[in-house]
Amino acid sequence: MRFLCKDNALTASIYIDLRRKVNFKEYRKEDVETAIANSLYSVVVFDDKRPIGIARIVGDGRIAFFIKDVVVDPAYQKNRIGNLLMQKLQEYLAGAACEGAYIGLMSTPNCVPFYKKHGFLERPCDGMGPGMVKFYDPCEVRK
Repeated sequence: MRFLCKDNALTASIYIDLRRKVNFKEYRKEDVETAIANSLYSVVVFDDKRPIGIARIVGDGRIAFFIKDVVVDPAYQKNRIGNLLMQKLQEYLAGAACEGAYIGLMSTPNCVPFYKKHGFLERPCDGMGPGMVKFYDPCEVRK
């Protein structure tokens, strides 16, 4: 199979459709549009005209980067699409990140070996505590 990668071609429709296929949390279209517009970089992999994989990077553009939304259509998983997406992200980072820049991500449990293969450390590890996350709840803020 031969696939086409397009830089910064991510749209809200593609994002919503692919995340839905893998049962990831759904967001409102207007929120997705804002998120994409504020991303540093995104990539979409196409099979002909069909979007089959996405990934994006958010951050400050020099010191801190966070890889988000690495998603591959289930019908195309195990075809190295994830590796292609990570390669494109690494190419972007090679031109943007300063020496020692932080590149983070959160992995689903079954994808930990995939990200380790791409050089990411599983935390906690020697000298680093566990990663942490908090999901924003506007109801909590009002309390």
